[in-house]
Amino acid sequence: MAPPRISFLELCLSFLCFVVFYYFHMRSKRKNPFVPLDWPLVGMLPALLGNLHHLHDWITSLLVASQLSFLFTGPPRSGMQFFVTADPANVRHVFTSNFANYPKGPEFEEIFDVLGGGIFNADGESWRRQRAKAQLLMSSAPFRALVSRYSRAKVDTALLPLLSHMAATGEAFDLQDVFLRLTFDTTTTLVFGVDPGCLSVGLPEVPFARAMDDAMGVLLLRHVVPMTWWKLARRLRIGHERKMAEAWRTIDQFVADTIAKRRAEKARHGNGQVSADLLSSYINDDEDEEGGVDAFLRDTTINLMLAGRDTTGSALSWFFYLLTRNPRVVGKIRQELECVKSKSSGSGGGMASFDPDELSRLTYLHAALCESLRLYPPVPQELKEAAAADVLPCGHEVRAGDKILVSLYAMGRMEEVWGSDCREFRPERWIPELEDGRRVVQVR
Repeated sequence: MAPPRISFLELCLSFLCFVVFYYFHMRSKRKNPFVPLDWPLVGMLPALLGNLHHLHDWITSLLVASQLSFLFTGPPRSGMQFFVTADPANVRHVFTSNFANYPKGPEFEEIFDVLGGGIFNADGESWRRQRAKAQLLMSSAPFRALVSRYSRAKVDTALLPLLSHMAATGEAFDLQDVFLRLTFDTTTTLVFGVDPGCLSVGLPEVPFARAMDDAMGVLLLRHVVPMTWWKLARRLRIGHERKMAEAWRTIDQFVADTIAKRRAEKARHGNGQVSADLLSSYINDDEDEEGGVDAFLRDTTINLMLAGRDTTGSALSWFFYLLTRNPRVVGKIRQELECVKSKSSGSGGGMASFDPDELSRLTYLHAALCESLRLYPPVPQELKEAAAADVLPCGHEVRAGDKILVSLYAMGRMEEVWGSDCREFRPERWIPELEDGRRVVQVR
């Protein structure tokens, strides 16, 4: 007698019954019912994929329901296991009290290998030295004057004419794209002393800007693709890694050409400062022995480009998004602008520019920007990796190699810190309150 054969339908029904049984069994055993179910082979990946469209809000809801910390587990050997936290005590411990024990880690450096030894990849003493050096150069009087002069000129000669053209033609456009073009031109000029001309009527495609976008897209993809896969693709030069190689050739060529031009300027003019851009400052700084090494200059300038371009463009985009939804705030900002300008020049109406001293008196505008950054930080999360075993203030035991994911996005939405209106855009929360409960914006 032949053994009974099991049909495909029966197999599917059996598997479905197993899944349902496993789901309710594990759900009843969970200590925290709000954390996603940890499935065999795939971990919590199904829940993550199902919430990608609102990832940061989803993480925030999990943190709020989990006393501000929970453990996320992905598929085995995927590297997707993180202790996610927004607990202020944990954050202070990781970023301040025991900072040396929580570098970015070797996996981070492998993903961002194209950034070399720049500040994004640096840890420990190298990070401190590069940070101090960058702060010193950026706080210099010539560089600050360049920032003020070029930013105003770019707005007057490029941004306002472009917006006027769009308004006259009635053409729809992506405001975020405009801001990213503005910050790309600004950052490239401040770092390299070269204006690529991304922000102009017609919104032209600039090879250097396109290459930077392509490279950043691939770096983001590396975070969600198993490392063995993208490393194999890189070795074979296929798929997205082929795009990365092509983009990086364009970036390297631009940087190499610009370094050569700055060196030629130094040869012609000696050690005198030819330009106030950061590349020229690094080349002309005789105290820094690394300043003469092209690899160091390449890594440093590209890292500075990343730090200045996307973060500022993202911050401007979210700020204006919030303004469109909060006309009350727009009215107060306009009132403050008119007040400051009238006190300085005694004139009103028409197009006006503000010098650094006037900008420092725009208290409400400053508060509105802080409020926008609270709700939509340009860097919504930070990833750290433990160098040695440790115990976090919340009691969670950390092993060497464990990853800590700090959600800065969630920290800006904590009722314990910001109150029950933490999800509202209310700049007044940043302005000191007087004894009688009033908040007064004083224009000095």
